[in-house]
Amino acid sequence: MYRKKAGGWLKHLDFILLDIICMQVAFLLAYAVRMGPSNPYRDIGYREIGAIILLAEVVVLLLTRAFSGVLRRGRYEEFSATLSQALFVEAVVITALFTTQTSANYSRFVIYLTGILYVCISYFLRLIWKALLRRRRGGADQRSLLLVTDFSLAGECAADIMEHGADSFLITGFAILDQNMRGKKIQGIPVVAGPDDVADSICRSWVDEALVVLPREQAYPTQLVEQLAGMGVVVHVSVFRTEDGSGMRQFVEHVGGHTVLTTSISYATPMQQFIKRVTDIVGGLAGCTITGILFIILAPAIFIASPGPVFFTQERVGMNGKRFRIYKFRSMYMDAEERKKELMEKIHGDGLMFKMEGDPRIIGCKVLPDGSVKKGLGNFIRDWSLDEFPQFFNVLKGDMSLVGTRPPTVDEWERYEPHHRARLAVRPGITGLWQVSGRSKITDFEEVVKLDTKYITEWSMGLDIKILFKTVRVVFGRDGAM
Repeated sequence: MYRKKAGGWLKHLDFILLDIICMQVAFLLAYAVRMGPSNPYRDIGYREIGAIILLAEVVVLLLTRAFSGVLRRGRYEEFSATLSQALFVEAVVITALFTTQTSANYSRFVIYLTGILYVCISYFLRLIWKALLRRRRGGADQRSLLLVTDFSLAGECAADIMEHGADSFLITGFAILDQNMRGKKIQGIPVVAGPDDVADSICRSWVDEALVVLPREQAYPTQLVEQLAGMGVVVHVSVFRTEDGSGMRQFVEHVGGHTVLTTSISYATPMQQFIKRVTDIVGGLAGCTITGILFIILAPAIFIASPGPVFFTQERVGMNGKRFRIYKFRSMYMDAEERKKELMEKIHGDGLMFKMEGDPRIIGCKVLPDGSVKKGLGNFIRDWSLDEFPQFFNVLKGDMSLVGTRPPTVDEWERYEPHHRARLAVRPGITGLWQVSGRSKITDFEEVVKLDTKYITEWSMGLDIKILFKTVRVVFGRDGAM
């Protein structure tokens, strides 16, 4: 019987449990170093800390997918992953203890030493456990795999399996369908069947599973698949393979009565989507509270400098082309949109991004006769990103997320080429990878698209957290408006 490999948490449950144990052992040792040989769980204060560390460890493991591709990581990559895991957990624990105001009830030395000991213990145990798994899987746990393909694809197919599936499969032979090569070898692997004797060869060989890889122009090999499956062999058919570095993710699912292969540059599990949305709601509520405080201060200043509405609304294009109205504190004069049409004729560009030094549409901004720029209230609002705060209401509504891609205006969107639309694969965000990567210096729209696509294809909750922290640094560094 074919046993489908477990995915998600179950796939790396052994590493997860080992990691949790390592963190708790590190906590016990750190306590013993500081307080002497005793049990920290007898002290109610340290008992709470131990529980917080456990909860933080589980949350970070869930958000960062720490053991994705763990068996393919080298020693340096493993150390980097272990160190990152420790830093994330330490940050969550310290934040939790600071928030609950229990900082006076424990030794900071214990917390910091726990992280250091965890890195040492977990790193070496991960290496040992991976070595044991590889040794065990190098024997009876591997499944015999027959590669059914054309001669032109044989070498590439074998190399791919040896690189990505060596822990699970042992390639026992080739079946070459476009020519008779029986008895020869390809990359040291024997060719055991030709175009007419695949079934006969399998009858007399150890074959658990078969992988069929044919050129794209060839039709689905229905007869061959039914013949092999009817013999009790598990058959995998490669229907499409993305190019390396494309960022595409593939998985099989059901749409109506159809079994389909889904390909997408963006993918998140239901749990990840739930956590991201909860984070957006919590952040949105906090942001709306701050927005209310800012309104008391900014509303009269904006109205005095430029009579009119305090808030600016504009139609933007969101996820997958859905339009919505974005909210901002007004930092420009009331006729800014009309002025933009005039200014567009004076500057060079393709209209996909509009950036201008000394923009006269900004409230109080003037270009002096000597060419220098005199900044005003609008510049202050934009430099400190205060105009963005009303967008937390868009986050609560679900139009936007805390972290995402910049939502284009309708006129920008109408100039998009097909590859630009990749930016709309996720909800737009108040901040994003482009904004924290030197946004004031990046004016080439293609570079913006590359950064946004990188964010989408490499997304994780851990990446969102990094971007949020970097956003705070960028804003207080006043590195341009977001």
